[in-house]
Amino acid sequence: MKVLIMPDSFKGSLSAPEVAAAVQKGLSRVWSEAEYLTLPVGDGGEGTLDALISSLGLETATAEVTGPFGDQVAMRYGFKGQQAFFEMADLVGLPQIPAEQRAPLRLQTKGLGELLVYLIQQGFTEIGIGVGGSANVDGGIGFAAGLGYRFLDEEGAELLPIGENLAKVAKIEKAAVFPKLGEATVKIINDVKNPLCGEQGAAAVFGPQKGLRKEEIPPTDTALQSFYQLAAPEVLELAGTGAGGGIAAGVVAFAQGEIVSGIDYVLDLMEFEETVKDADLVIVGEGRMDQQSLSGKAPVGIAQRVPKEIPVIALCGSVDKNLTNTAAAGITAAFPILHQPEELAAALADTEANLMRTAESVASFYHKVVEK
Repeated sequence: MKVLIMPDSFKGSLSAPEVAAAVQKGLSRVWSEAEYLTLPVGDGGEGTLDALISSLGLETATAEVTGPFGDQVAMRYGFKGQQAFFEMADLVGLPQIPAEQRAPLRLQTKGLGELLVYLIQQGFTEIGIGVGGSANVDGGIGFAAGLGYRFLDEEGAELLPIGENLAKVAKIEKAAVFPKLGEATVKIINDVKNPLCGEQGAAAVFGPQKGLRKEEIPPTDTALQSFYQLAAPEVLELAGTGAGGGIAAGVVAFAQGEIVSGIDYVLDLMEFEETVKDADLVIVGEGRMDQQSLSGKAPVGIAQRVPKEIPVIALCGSVDKNLTNTAAAGITAAFPILHQPEELAAALADTEANLMRTAESVASFYHKVVEK
């Protein structure tokens, strides 16, 4: 029996590789002789780089870049052959920013552009950037500054490239832009389809979870709109540019980046169709499965590419009570791993044990009913 174990991370508790290891331990209590292939995944959010490192066997290294508060920090990247990958959550992810310093309009993302320049200088020809899980709302102005763009106000003074200054930009200067940007293909690994502006945009939908106050949302949305009317109006019509506090818009406009479906991009890197064709069972998972999961999150993205004769089982921290159509999305069954009511902190602490127990139960049922 061959089992593919392909979970996303369980945010706040376990990384995708840790989830995969726990699931394998639970299954092995019943299927000790099975062949297991653990391929942790990510769809652009926090933990995508860890999943790629584990699944693709990437080497890792770091480079010195500008940090979210203007200091120098070491930022990691993964690489293999001519491909390199990094995620913005390593620089300005919510867990990286202390709660008392979460000011999404003041955080700097210049280091992301600096790292892209560095990787192109190192000779990488395809660079993937995960843009989920960030604490900033700056529309990519910081990223662009890292490429060499300068942003000036009406008096010609250079502005600090942060979200707070978007509305003040009157001129964009390109003289110092890194000249070899076109020598690499840049992929924006993304798991949302939200536009940059409007009711479904970066400020309105994602701003509050990053710390944007209610009264800051309308002026921030207006500032993003005015900035891109000047910089690249076509970006305002493009789905997915609201990801990463608008960083996706910046990568498109200033680095000729292409927004790609996060999970499909990752599965293509893994040569998924070749890997899955002789599997007997596929296990997927994420921290919470709800209606949003059906719009292209990792478990559903995987399930939709699994041959129909192979069952797909999802193990999740929780499953929304209103979620009833997982079978239509290709998931045979979805199981929450909690076995009793408990506080969130306790549930997070028990994630590994709960995953192992639930995986063992699934294997026991499968062995008893399906294999017989």
